[in-house]
Amino acid sequence: MKLSEMIQQKKQWRAHMRRVKKLPRDYQIVYHEMQKYIFLIGTVEYEGTMDALSGIVDLLAEGAAAGKDVLDVTGRDVAALCDELFAGMR
Repeated sequence: MKLSEMIQQKKQWRAHMRRVKKLPRDYQIVYHEMQKYIFLIGTVEYEGTMDALSGIVDLLAEGAAAGKDVLDVTGRDVAALCDELFAGMR
């Protein structure tokens, strides 16, 4: 991987995390648990993982904007949601 690619990925990651920090606290907690699970199971390459994580933030942001409880958005089994999201990527 080239240095310029690494720098670009780092910029993308920081922008992504700024979006996460804008979520309500309970949404941030659930997001971080989902992120931890995704990194633990070692899903796919960087681009695929970033696309999925961005999609999760989009989902959570929509739920927060609608005033929903975070578990109404994700369901009680967030690991199952992560598995479902990444099922086609492995």
